[in-house]
Amino acid sequence: MLNRVVLMGRITQELEVKQTQSGIAVLSFSLAVDRPAGKGAEKQTDFINCVAWRQTAEFISRYFGKGRMIALEGNLRTRTYDDKNGTRHYVTEVFVDNASFTGEPKQEGIVNKSSQPADVPPPPDDISIGSLKDYEEIIGDETAPF
Repeated sequence: MLNRVVLMGRITQELEVKQTQSGIAVLSFSLAVDRPAGKGAEKQTDFINCVAWRQTAEFISRYFGKGRMIALEGNLRTRTYDDKNGTRHYVTEVFVDNASFTGEPKQEGIVNKSSQPADVPPPPDDISIGSLKDYEEIIGDETAPF
C-alpha cells in the first residue's frame, strides 16, 4: 500500500510552533494549492490542512511564513472527534515528513523572524540545482552504470 502526498503551495496564515505536554514541537497550518483548470475554466484553489512535528515543524516556522511558497512531502491521516455538542467531526490532514524551498525569489518580510534564533543563518536567496553542462550525457544502455 502507498500513502504519499507531494504538494506545492502557499502558506495561508502566520505560523506558530506549539509544544505538546511532553515538549514535542508541533505546527499546524493550511496550504493553498491551485487545482489545474481546463481550457476556459476559472482557477480553483484547495486549502489543505497540514501538520509538522519536531525538527520539520521548527524548520518550516523558521524559514517560511504567510504567503511563502513551499514544497511538502508527507502522508494523509484522518481522525475524528466529537465537539461539546456531541457532533462528530472528520478531519483529513497531511502529516509533513519533508519541507523544501521552491526556488521562489526571497521576498522581504515573508520569513518568520519571530521564531528565528540569532545564531541561525538566514535561508538561501535562491535554490539552484545547477545547469545541464554540469551533467555527463549517457549515450546508450551499454554505458549506463546500472
